[in-house]
Amino acid sequence: MIPCRATLHLSALVQAAPSPQRIRPAVRCLHSSGSKQYTALSSSSSLDRSHHLESPQQRDFTSLNCQTPYQLVFLRHGQSTWNRDNRFIGWTDTPLTDDGVLEARVAGDMLAKSGILFDEVHTSLLRRSIRTTNLVLMEMGQEYIPVHKHWRLNERHYGDLVGKNKKEVVMQFGKDQVKRWRRSYDEPPPCMEDDHMFHPAKDPRYQMMKHKLPLAESLKCTMERSRGYWDETIAPALTSGKTILVVGHENNLRSLIMRLEDIPKEDIIDLCLPRAVPLAYRLDENLKPLDRPDGKLDEATGFLRGEWLGGDKAVSDILERDRKQVYDTSIMQNLEVGTERERWNSWMEFLIGKPGPEARSNAAPDSDMQLSRPTPNGGGAVIPGVNHDTFPANKQESMNGEVPRNGQQMRRAA
Repeated sequence: MIPCRATLHLSALVQAAPSPQRIRPAVRCLHSSGSKQYTALSSSSSLDRSHHLESPQQRDFTSLNCQTPYQLVFLRHGQSTWNRDNRFIGWTDTPLTDDGVLEARVAGDMLAKSGILFDEVHTSLLRRSIRTTNLVLMEMGQEYIPVHKHWRLNERHYGDLVGKNKKEVVMQFGKDQVKRWRRSYDEPPPCMEDDHMFHPAKDPRYQMMKHKLPLAESLKCTMERSRGYWDETIAPALTSGKTILVVGHENNLRSLIMRLEDIPKEDIIDLCLPRAVPLAYRLDENLKPLDRPDGKLDEATGFLRGEWLGGDKAVSDILERDRKQVYDTSIMQNLEVGTERERWNSWMEFLIGKPGPEARSNAAPDSDMQLSRPTPNGGGAVIPGVNHDTFPANKQESMNGEVPRNGQQMRRAA
């Protein structure tokens, strides 16, 4: 039996570092394999950031460590409707599910417990990533910082595979071929036709750049567009002393991490990233990763010097579940949905908490503050701030009734 995502994320939080005190000047930075304590170095002026150029070690906010002023966190978005339904997404603008909202909130909770505070966030133009960003910042109490959105951080374009069920494509073309389409460096999937139902040219956000829209992308193509954004925007921000959060998509993040970690082209096919588990990096002055405190590469992927704030074991379990969801044709059950949903919501209530007796007594019968009440369409728990007409938990409604932002009706892929 595959562990539910809630169990994996709760296990991750148990392994995560203990909660530090927020912004406490003159705290000594300690870093050892046995325990982690985090620094909060004060500055003479908390609003004047020019001192970073002269003395970037003097930080005016909490930090994962004081070995380096150059810090970066990658985070993949929470579960979207097509993640849940095991479909190729690409540039299609699918929303977060109820579980995806909870995944994003858990990620924000992990970041808050780590003690890190960000100066700015960079994300894509796709709402699953944008909403994850907003939920993370809400959990951290950092809604005030700048959020920069750019199409160059969009997910890779999956061409003609967009909208199709991944396991059905594996059964049609074989595991090896699908893995090359999904994870290899320079083998793109078949191109999308101009009349494809989910062609991004139909989306108003791309009306001024139709000439740049891809018909399909390999990781190499994705890296070419993400490289420009890194070199022109993210890298200068990091070298100025800013602490950066990048919220994105698996393949776009893979393209950035491949370059950051100098992963060979022939090995990148084996790098996968989980949803909603922060990956924190300490960088040197050349923006290259410093070793982890244990001096080892991460156990979850075997490639990375960054630290999974959820713990390597939890990430390993999530990635194994995701592998079976796509490639194991002996398992026809959708591992993203089913009987474990109740366990997921129970664990999330335990982690995030639910309203106390006074709040419950003051809430209207249909209030969305009652986390344990089922949604009107019968799936999952009601999440504060979630419009459940927009984010249905019922799979069939999502497959046949969801309307993407480009106005095109979704349908079940053949």
